[in-house]
Amino acid sequence: MADPTTPMIDTEIPATQETEETVVETNPEVLKEEVAEGLVAEATVTEVVLETPAPNAVRGRRGPGGGRQGGGRGRERAPRERSEFDQSTLEVRRVARVMAGGRRFSFSVTVVIGDRKGRVGVGLGKGADTALAIDKAVRSAKKNLITVARTSDNSIAHMVTARYGSSTVEVIPSPGRGLVSGSAMRTVLEYAGVTNVVTKILTRTKNKLTIARATVAALKSLQTK
Repeated sequence: MADPTTPMIDTEIPATQETEETVVETNPEVLKEEVAEGLVAEATVTEVVLETPAPNAVRGRRGPGGGRQGGGRGRERAPRERSEFDQSTLEVRRVARVMAGGRRFSFSVTVVIGDRKGRVGVGLGKGADTALAIDKAVRSAKKNLITVARTSDNSIAHMVTARYGSSTVEVIPSPGRGLVSGSAMRTVLEYAGVTNVVTKILTRTKNKLTIARATVAALKSLQTK
């Protein structure tokens, strides 16, 4: 039981002191105006101004090797140069390989590249995702580039026929008629820059990879005068 003769000590903070300690203005311009009016001590303004970072200051600190640690933006990457070849994805398939622990899935992508000036190539790539498979297919197509012997009107000198796998194709010159073709043959001929021809697919297969490679084989067998 408390002794009645002992004076009571009030531990509560007065409302005025609590307001002065919790309300702190962090804007230096506002503090300077309040100093001019005599509302805030000048020491408070100096402390806040010193702690306020400069507008152009770079945040983050450098490590032992000179690299930046913590915050801050890294160096921006240079824009990627445009490739000299145009590319088109003919087919994207999801394939599976049966292993001891189950089936493993991956993607198979067929790509055609060309500069529309006589060079064309077909590539096949496989990977765990489509982006990786496309990169592999483009590299494969660049390794298999051919140069097509065209005439002055972007046609071919003579009729050619070629077979690859289950696909048999035929390319017939037709000056002034334009490109009359379909399926993967049209894409290959467009990227090769061959426009005035008529094409035929002599087999019933729908495999775009074999059709595209048969078209490349036909263009490769062209003979110049």
